[in-house]
Amino acid sequence: MKRAKYIFTVFFGTLVYVLLSMTVGQNSLRCFNQMEEQKRFLSKQTAAIQNINSELDLELTALQNDRAVIAAYARKLDYVSDDEKLVKITGLKPAQTTLYDTGTVLRHEEPSYLDEKYCKMIAIFFALMLTIIMILYDVNNGNFSSKKNKPLIAGIPVYDLPQI
Repeated sequence: MKRAKYIFTVFFGTLVYVLLSMTVGQNSLRCFNQMEEQKRFLSKQTAAIQNINSELDLELTALQNDRAVIAAYARKLDYVSDDEKLVKITGLKPAQTTLYDTGTVLRHEEPSYLDEKYCKMIAIFFALMLTIIMILYDVNNGNFSSKKNKPLIAGIPVYDLPQI
């Protein structure tokens, strides 16, 4: 029974380590949730960039094939056809050029976690503290003495047995 108490401290330390690893460790549920959130955000950004890409592909196709679109862009760039007349007006703001939103740059963010060596050190600390508490309890109750104090009478041990 005495040894079972001390084996229990090993199991207790292991339990503390497992709980710490599952809750705040490197492969914990918390890290998993942080990475899932980052994955959802990246998926949204990827979808937005794919939409921008498809719009630009449509615009490129229109610029390559549609004469009306080509003429409209040429006029935006101050080109004129042969039969048009120019009138210069001063004092107006220059035409704004179209800026394309190409998305934002995203960086990989490491999830925050407690390193495994700290989880192990905390578990060992708790196991040692429980071991010390059990040793102190046994010493206090007299179960852990190095010498058994049995009375002897002329070399014959005396047993304290209840009388019937």
